[in-house]
Amino acid sequence: MSPRTRGLSMKLTVYTILSKVHSDRNVYPSAGVLFVHVLEREYFKGEFPPYPKPGELSNDPITFNTNLMGYPDRPGWLRYIQRTPYSDGVLYGSPPGENLGKPTIIEITAYNRRTFETARHNLIINIMSSEDFSLPYQAEFFIKNMNVEEMLASEVLGDFLGAVKNVWQPERLNAINITSALDRGGRVPLPINDMKEGVYVMVGADVAFSSCLKEVENPQNQLRCSQEMEPVVTCDKKFRTQFSIDWCKISLVSEVVSGFDVRCHQYTDDTQLYLLFSAAPDPAVLVLTRCLAAVGDIQLVHHSAIQKSTKELRDMSKNREIAWPLSTIPVFHPVTGEIVPPLHTDSYDNTSMPLMQTQGYTSSLDTLILLASPEMY
Repeated sequence: MSPRTRGLSMKLTVYTILSKVHSDRNVYPSAGVLFVHVLEREYFKGEFPPYPKPGELSNDPITFNTNLMGYPDRPGWLRYIQRTPYSDGVLYGSPPGENLGKPTIIEITAYNRRTFETARHNLIINIMSSEDFSLPYQAEFFIKNMNVEEMLASEVLGDFLGAVKNVWQPERLNAINITSALDRGGRVPLPINDMKEGVYVMVGADVAFSSCLKEVENPQNQLRCSQEMEPVVTCDKKFRTQFSIDWCKISLVSEVVSGFDVRCHQYTDDTQLYLLFSAAPDPAVLVLTRCLAAVGDIQLVHHSAIQKSTKELRDMSKNREIAWPLSTIPVFHPVTGEIVPPLHTDSYDNTSMPLMQTQGYTSSLDTLILLASPEMY
């Protein structure tokens, strides 16, 4: 091969490598449905010299940096995880609907930790509409024996969705989001017995919840959960061979009635409720009315509990027989020599001062502080 031909060959080789480094990859996830993109180390190994020949193995440690183009970090909905430099990285999250029609460009930089070289490419996320397959019924499960990257594996997630479909029987079922328990305030598990951190998986379906999924809401199971006992759920055996579900942490949400969100405890603000009632159709008004009744009942129960506790504290204060503090014992006036009476006499009525304000509710802490104040004795 002549020097000129050899030089041309080298230029072609370099050009091919640079093309891989700066290539873009387009993906098309649906809004509100789980998106998973794996950053495969094998894909980037060929970017770093010495370039392995076909069939050769390269096990250089590789890590990744991911950020929204022009910004130092990723969009809020997009998470990233890579356990070690010898495992693949994973981007995952639930794309929001407000980004429809606006490509989200993620810059991916791979670092070879042996040679300190880098390779780059762009991931272009084109979010598609999901209105054609609305999933108004959503259930979130907490799986105790999984880490997030294990759950993100397609075969594992497929097995879990298969088990859910078996006990729910919907026509359409999709994973909506996956969240590590560490992102919910969970603790890092001890490195013994292969303990897992746990993962929350939210799925959505087009039909109402099955009776099995709602079993955890019955009074007996709620009592067992309050006592940190395992509830009795008949369909748990459908999961137990592979997935350990904490049924006390399951969350069932019916998202939409005639286009309106009907989760009662979200709407405790007066302005929000007024706007909803003024715009809502009849079915939504009925649901919101029930929500108001439920919230009102909760507040009345709370108010009643405070009053009961206050009465008990007053009774305890009146019936106790203890010596007066030293600061209230009679002493001589340093000038006149007269005996100064105590601040409060034994006949002092310590119940004459109101414990609760007439406007609004008084918290339990305020009540205790008021009881402890010197004016009460």
